Amino acid sequence: MSLEEFENTPDPKTRRYILMRSISDFGMGLLYVGIGTVIMFARQFNFQNEFAMSWAAKIFAGLAMIYGVWRIYRGYKKDYFKKND
Repeated sequence: MSLEEFENTPDPKTRRYILMRSISDFGMGLLYVGIGTVIMFARQFNFQNEFAMSWAAKIFAGLAMIYGVWRIYRGYKKDYFKKND
């Protein structure tokens, strides 16, 4: 279901579900990007944690940021229902 189809959907229950899910994706995406940013730049934030300074933390932070961007994109796209062509 694209954005145009969403706006033309007569069913208010479906519209509310899509809106709720889109807001959830935006919020969680921002949370993942924020957590990834804090872990990635832990040294600049003066965190004195062994994990935050390790290479595993940098990999985790990168993956969290990529996943967060994907969640934001999914919330923007609002393509939650597959078409049965």
